[in-house]
Amino acid sequence: MRTSGVLMPISSLPSPYGIGTMGKAAREFTNFLAEGGQTYWQILPICPTSFGDSPYQSFSSFAGNPYFIDLEELCEEGLLTREECDATDFGDNDQYVDYGIMYFSRYALLRKAYGRFKEQMPEDFYAFCEEKKDWLEDYALFMALKDANNGVSWSQWPADLRFRRGRAIDDAVNTYAQDIEFYKMLQYLFFKQWKGLKKYANERDIKIIGDVPIYVAGDSADVWANPQQFYLDENLNPIEVAGCPPDAFSEDGQLWGNPLFRWDEMKKDGYTWWTRRIKAMAELYDIVRIDHFRGFDSYYAIPAADKTAKNGQWKEGPGMDLFGQLRDKLGELPIIVEDLGYLTPSVYQLLEDSGFPGMKVIQFAFDNRDGSEYLPHTYSKHCVAYTGTHDNDTVMGWIETAPEETVAFAKEYLNLTKEEGYNWGMMRGIWSSVADMAIVPMQDLLGLGSEARMNTPSTLGDNWKWRMKSDAITEELTTRLYSYMQMYGRINPALVEKLKKEEEKTEE
Repeated sequence: MRTSGVLMPISSLPSPYGIGTMGKAAREFTNFLAEGGQTYWQILPICPTSFGDSPYQSFSSFAGNPYFIDLEELCEEGLLTREECDATDFGDNDQYVDYGIMYFSRYALLRKAYGRFKEQMPEDFYAFCEEKKDWLEDYALFMALKDANNGVSWSQWPADLRFRRGRAIDDAVNTYAQDIEFYKMLQYLFFKQWKGLKKYANERDIKIIGDVPIYVAGDSADVWANPQQFYLDENLNPIEVAGCPPDAFSEDGQLWGNPLFRWDEMKKDGYTWWTRRIKAMAELYDIVRIDHFRGFDSYYAIPAADKTAKNGQWKEGPGMDLFGQLRDKLGELPIIVEDLGYLTPSVYQLLEDSGFPGMKVIQFAFDNRDGSEYLPHTYSKHCVAYTGTHDNDTVMGWIETAPEETVAFAKEYLNLTKEEGYNWGMMRGIWSSVADMAIVPMQDLLGLGSEARMNTPSTLGDNWKWRMKSDAITEELTTRLYSYMQMYGRINPALVEKLKKEEEKTEE
């Protein structure tokens, strides 16, 4: 079945309050997808971001990002007033998120909301806390303790808290009870709004593809609460950390710094932590995209003290043992895997054994004329084709910055013209392929340049900031997108079925 979707981070939606949220603009974007014949809305991870603002470095693998809580909905519920929101500084650029301002302004407002929330607790608040307690208790305490310790990493907390010694934890739960409840409230509000947005999307036959990073941040409730699951020494410091070896993109490699999983320990308890994580993500999203799939076959381990990724070494991952157990416990899962980069025969075998569709990124297709598995004519049906991901430049940025011979090959292969628009020609390349699913970043639909790039790997400071203008989506854009879907047989199957039934009724 041929389908299509759009990659659009929630943070990039327009909003008067500094960052995209799960409110009105998210519903309007859903309407655009439905009217444009799309089937999927792919988003980036929606967990709370830590230092560097990357959604792939989060304080929790299970919690939702409080920035995405829609303030207008809180005003409607009486938790905030519009005057309070309008009087708050969220930055002065509607095309970029100012995370520094966001941190102080958003949490100040949410603290005000908590003051009103606790005066009249919703009836289902405690039921929510009970339902999510297997991660919520640790996360709320973790965040309260971070605040109490001036935001420093848990590795710098007093030893009794670092090692979660019973009496110290009991004392902290009592001392910081109000702060713990505040963070539980944020999760209650997040999941309530998320549930409403997902219901709205599903009712319009739009399915949400969510992103699950393979690794978790070292400074996270995940590691603090489950140190035995990670490769730490007796002082709870990482022994080796995650990253990628040197390649064409980086001569020093990529030093991500995430603690590595202790797969041998995870195997002993039947991969309980991973089962909980994938179960939670499968409930949150319609389809789960797992990042860095090759890390389950073999992963790159870098000495924790190193400043670059040059001295790492490859180690064996859990392979099908993990995915077999997940399948046994959770059933067949709707999963897409990110299998980009240098792949060994064993990674290809794991991909085949898992049955999960991998990814094809057309920007990677034109580096030479000797043939590439990213050229559209080589695709199989069982894959997901992209013009680019969050780590790529936009198509228009790529056209400007890629080597001249690479761009010339792309223009020749796809018959790219200014008249059609280079971005539309590149998107046509994946839409016309045999790939069952095709996903394009919103920036490519809008024809934006490098100024709208979401992330440049191995850099800090200018990433994860792009936001769409409030008037960017037009009737002309929607109509043109729908016409391409019609041309290449990618209109949402549910919409096709509805139109078919309407025609049958008319004929009767």
